[in-house]
Amino acid sequence: MAKVTDMVAALAAPVVERCGCALWDVEYVKEAGEWYLRIYIDKEGGVSIDDCEAVSRPLSDLLDEADPIPTSYLFEVSSAGLDRALRKPEHFETCMGQQVDVKLYRPQAGSKEYTGVLTGYQDGDVLVDDRRFEKKDVAQVRLHVSF
Repeated sequence: MAKVTDMVAALAAPVVERCGCALWDVEYVKEAGEWYLRIYIDKEGGVSIDDCEAVSRPLSDLLDEADPIPTSYLFEVSSAGLDRALRKPEHFETCMGQQVDVKLYRPQAGSKEYTGVLTGYQDGDVLVDDRRFEKKDVAQVRLHVSF
């Protein structure tokens, strides 16, 4: 059986593209007792609230019709954000050479957080400034935002 996120991504991608955006990620999570289906979109120059609405309306109707999730859930469409999470190989490929923040499950060399330039990605292992972090140790990787 296909994962909910994969089924929803397959339904969402054409709708998102018709709206001039790209599908960044799909998240289906339980928070505070409620299930949330989140669609993250991206676009050159940034995503506006109008873009989110343009995707949300037809996609909501399509999800109601296809009914890939049998239980109730809250539906959200939003920008992937400046500090977007990198989860898929294509995310890492797209962001190669950019600064990222890596959070680890356990400290390495006295720290659980590292910031540096993404220099590689292979089979879940992340290279930042040529320092390798194994997949099993990495809790999260996000684009770094500095003000």
